[in-house]
Amino acid sequence: MRTAPADDARDLPSILQYDDADTPCDVIDALALADFVTGRHPWSHTVRLSRVRPEATLTAAGGRLLRTAVEHRQSSRLLAGDGWTARVVTWKGRGAEVTVTAVSDEVGRAALAQIVEGAGEPEDPDTGRIGFWHHNPRRGAQRDPRSITAPEWSQIRRNYTASARTALDALMAVTPQTVTGRLVLLHGAPGTGKTTVLRALSRQWRQWCQVDCVLDPDVLFADAAYLSEVAVGEDEDDDEGGPGRRWRLLVLEDCDELIRGEAKQAAGQALSRLLNLTDGLLGQGKEVLVAITTNEDLSRLHPAVVRPGRCLARIEVGPLSYGEATDWLGTAAGVPPAGASLAELYALRAGAPVGPAPVEIGGYL
Repeated sequence: MRTAPADDARDLPSILQYDDADTPCDVIDALALADFVTGRHPWSHTVRLSRVRPEATLTAAGGRLLRTAVEHRQSSRLLAGDGWTARVVTWKGRGAEVTVTAVSDEVGRAALAQIVEGAGEPEDPDTGRIGFWHHNPRRGAQRDPRSITAPEWSQIRRNYTASARTALDALMAVTPQTVTGRLVLLHGAPGTGKTTVLRALSRQWRQWCQVDCVLDPDVLFADAAYLSEVAVGEDEDDDEGGPGRRWRLLVLEDCDELIRGEAKQAAGQALSRLLNLTDGLLGQGKEVLVAITTNEDLSRLHPAVVRPGRCLARIEVGPLSYGEATDWLGTAAGVPPAGASLAELYALRAGAPVGPAPVEIGGYL
């Protein structure tokens, strides 16, 4: 006869402590874990949905509503059924997370399937899905998936100069088999369409690459634990029954201070960690690409960033020439002789004049 050890998980007590920093949603988080901690429910699984149908109830037959908490951006519910407990969190962006604990794999999977069945909206061909990472002081690294408008590359190709179009055509055509570097560098003046390119890329690559945007790259490369968590990542296909683990593209926007020439002195270990992620030990075995947008001129960037072999693509996204701008606009009216950026062309189309910004007395020159 087997004797259960004294530290068997089923003998663990469940003690919940709260203080005035906890919210009702925190209470639901804790209650949802109680049966798992004591061992009454030894099975657990979490599923994330990026976009939930407005009419979806996210519940299961026989499920009882035990708690509801509504905060500024999220709503949390605690459900319980025969042999299972579920924590259901929804956000204003219509994303959701469902965690089920249960007495067995069979019971838990059946409840989870009922809760999420038909809840997710079918993928819109005009949208892309991007995960937004940020570091929460209380919860650590967090990823919030969102659907964004993602144009088709062929529809926006004319927004870019001839040289940029050629380079971007090649980038859009990349497949897992043709990846030759881990860094995508888009550099150029503000308003030239660098972010739009990344949105189109998320659509073009969505069959094989998951796109994640890091909202706080300065924190990412200053915190080794946060960087490790993001490098390992979260795969949406694993959560939603997809084909398996894909490549990931981490987007870092406007990271001038991280990659310019004096970055090693100004940012300490940040540049080293970035380079380690792209082709050092940290990046080994990780199917991760890094895309950086910057307003800096290429000549001012750190030579380690732009060295041959490190970049999958290194593309200057600049203003259109006078001829390209007039072709785009359909008229020469208002187009400066030196050409115009994409933002300026949209302003001209809307009837706004384009010219140098006025300098106020006492302002920056």
